[in-house]
Amino acid sequence: MSNWIELTQSDKKTVWKKVFKEFQFKPSISKFPSFIVPSPFITYDISPYGNWSGNIEEYEEIYNDLEDKSLFAFQEITNDNEYFYALDWQHLCYWVNPFLEFPRDEFNEWIIPIFPDGDYYFFLQKEFNWGFLGHPWEKTITVFGKELIQAFKKNKPRMFNTILRIG
Repeated sequence: MSNWIELTQSDKKTVWKKVFKEFQFKPSISKFPSFIVPSPFITYDISPYGNWSGNIEEYEEIYNDLEDKSLFAFQEITNDNEYFYALDWQHLCYWVNPFLEFPRDEFNEWIIPIFPDGDYYFFLQKEFNWGFLGHPWEKTITVFGKELIQAFKKNKPRMFNTILRIG
């Protein structure tokens, strides 16, 4: 089985249309939040990590912790043959399986990074029952869906220190 299967243009158009409708998605660099997700949800403030000025090794440890714990959370709530969406707004989008290899790009990040450092990065269950939505300008990560929230509570990433919103 392969991982990071690129969505067709038709599938990409369909899924983004659903994102805009279901989440009332209004991309913005200044009006927040840019989307509305169903309850339950938790929005974490990740702004201290977007403008990191500390020790680079510490940042890499914190970033890797977010990747590792996100992968564990995704594995906990999916079957070993289940794929979900990995979306990068206005770029290539994929089907991804958390039990298969997660190759890295030239920046040593996942093909679609877990940390929103310049674009919206969304990881969504195919029926939108849960999701992990990264907002690059609000500098937040929103986790929604009871199962995914519980999975992150079991293995909380170090970045998830400050809660901005709960619903």
